[in-house]
Amino acid sequence: MSETSVQTADVGFLGRIVPGATSSSDAMKKIWQNVGIPLLSILIFLFAWQQASTSIETSLGNIPGPVQVAEETVLLWQDHVEMREKADKFYERQEKRNAAKLKKNPDADVKIRQFTGKPTYIDQILTSLKTVFMGFVLATLVAVPLGIACGLSKAMNAAFNPLIQIFKPVSPLAWLPIVTMVVSALYVSDDPMFDKSFLTSAITVTLCSLWPTLINTTLGVASIDKDLLNVSRVLRLDARTTIFKMILPSSLPLIFTGLRLSLGVGWMVLIAAEMLAQNPGLGKFVWDEFQNGSSHSLARIMVAVFTIGIIGFALDRVMYTLQDLFTFSDKR
Repeated sequence: MSETSVQTADVGFLGRIVPGATSSSDAMKKIWQNVGIPLLSILIFLFAWQQASTSIETSLGNIPGPVQVAEETVLLWQDHVEMREKADKFYERQEKRNAAKLKKNPDADVKIRQFTGKPTYIDQILTSLKTVFMGFVLATLVAVPLGIACGLSKAMNAAFNPLIQIFKPVSPLAWLPIVTMVVSALYVSDDPMFDKSFLTSAITVTLCSLWPTLINTTLGVASIDKDLLNVSRVLRLDARTTIFKMILPSSLPLIFTGLRLSLGVGWMVLIAAEMLAQNPGLGKFVWDEFQNGSSHSLARIMVAVFTIGIIGFALDRVMYTLQDLFTFSDKR
């Protein structure tokens, strides 16, 4: 029997399906660490949650357990499906009426009215995702170029560092009133591209989330091997080529670390901003349910809490994947 066959026999079935396993026992150990322990911790959490839910009573009733929260999740999805069906029927009836008008009079002035039903839970999620994406993009467009400038120039870094240290710890609750007044004063249009509430939340996210990217970009650029910059001078490369061919590739790991932190901060800031300003999104949904005080409210708030956490985790994984695709850093 060949050495390869002996090794395959020692590894066993589990060893062949688990990457990097050297034997069946090693494969079982990896499965336990990567799957078993996380599942066990989740089961312990669910058990502790269920036990606590029966003993803690609030003004809205007992804390909902896992089963109640799961049932409420299903109800929220059913509400969304029903609302979408109503919207589809509304537009279908409207199209039929307009078609009948145009048949009688081809020059008739027909109008398309928007469905004015209450936003569903899924609509609120999509609104929050669009808002945080807008704020994150604006923050990136400001933070990365400014970070590159501060990393390359000690004078620029000295000029902006005091401002960064002053504005970095400012809460979104302090920015929000200022942003609201500025947007209301400057964003005046008869046919606006964006709602003022959307812009207010997005700009607040930008102001609070750009600092991690700015600081990490500055650090990444300042940490570049000086020999690389000397090579660019010897080759007489222009500034554009130096930045895109040498500076950015070398500093991308730290830039992406800043982007991941900024996106996480932006997501947390957005929920607080939506709650305070009553702008559409998950934050407003939580506040409305708290004010509603119905028998379903507490379970719906718990659904929103898990939704916010899961989406935050998913956004971080997306940035982590992009970082692995565009950088050559070691696996963390």
